[in-house]
Amino acid sequence: MTLLIAHLGPPGTYAEQAANFYANWLTKSTGVEATLSPYPTISQSLHAVADDQAHLAVVPVENSIEGSVTTTLDTLWQLDSLRIQLALVLPIAHMLISCASSLDKIKTVYSHPQALAQCQGWLEQFLPTVQIIPSNSTTEALQRLEEETTIGAIASSRAAQLYNLPILANGINDYPENCTRFWVVSQGETNAGYQASQTNASHTSLAFSMPTNTPGALVKPLQIFAQLGINLSRIESRPTKRSLGEYLFFMDLEADAKETQMQSALAELTIHTEILKILGAYNILPITALT
Repeated sequence: MTLLIAHLGPPGTYAEQAANFYANWLTKSTGVEATLSPYPTISQSLHAVADDQAHLAVVPVENSIEGSVTTTLDTLWQLDSLRIQLALVLPIAHMLISCASSLDKIKTVYSHPQALAQCQGWLEQFLPTVQIIPSNSTTEALQRLEEETTIGAIASSRAAQLYNLPILANGINDYPENCTRFWVVSQGETNAGYQASQTNASHTSLAFSMPTNTPGALVKPLQIFAQLGINLSRIESRPTKRSLGEYLFFMDLEADAKETQMQSALAELTIHTEILKILGAYNILPITALT
C-alpha cells in the first residue's frame, strides 16, 4: 500500500519539506511507501484527507516567532473526522530569492504571510520601500522570478535549488531560533503506523466552545487540568464566526488522552463546555530525528 500525503504546495514549501522527511521516516520505520501530493492551500490539504483524496496531510500549526497558523485550527474544528497522529518540528531558515542584480533593484517581495511576518524586521531594514504581497505559499511566486527581475520571494534554500534560482540574501528571518510545528493528520482514531512510536502519547490537543460568555467561564475548564496536575502547554482563542465576542478555545496538554487523569478531566470538561472535540493524542518528533 502506498500512502498519499497532502501538503501545501507547490514543491519547495516548508510543508513539503516536512512531509518529505515524514515520508522517508515512515518508509524506514514501517516499510510503508508514501507519495506527496501538493495542494494550493492548507485548507485544501486537510479537506483532501476528509474527502478520501489523500491518506494523510502534513500541515503547519505553530511558528516560534509568529504563533499559530489559524487556517489549520479553523479547518480542523470544521472537519470532525480528522485526528492528529504526530507532530513534527522543523527548523526554518528564510532566504530572499531573486534574479535581481542587487537589493536596490527589487520593487516587490512575495511570500506566505507567515514567512513575511517572520522577516518583517529584515524587510524594514534592507527593503523599506518595496511592496510586500502575500501569496498562498512561499514558492508560489518562484516561477515568475526569471521573467521579472525586479521581484523577489522569501522561501527556503531547498526551494532555490529545486527551481535553480539565485539566493540574494541568506538567513533573513528576524530571529535565528525559528521553528515551525507541523501536524500529521489522518481520518479516524490514532493509527500506530503513523506515529513516531507505539508508546503512550506525550500530548493531547483539544478544542471547545463555551455555552455562555460569562465572567469566569474559562476559569472552570482551566482549573480542571490544574487540579489534576496536567500541564497546559498552549491555549489559543479563535472566533466562532457566529457572533462577535464568541470564541473557541484550542488547547495542547502534556498528557495522553487515554490516561486515567486525562479521562477524568475530559469527563468533567464536558459539563462546562458546549462542544468538546479531541483533535488527537500524539508524540512530537524533531525533524533531525528523521534524517
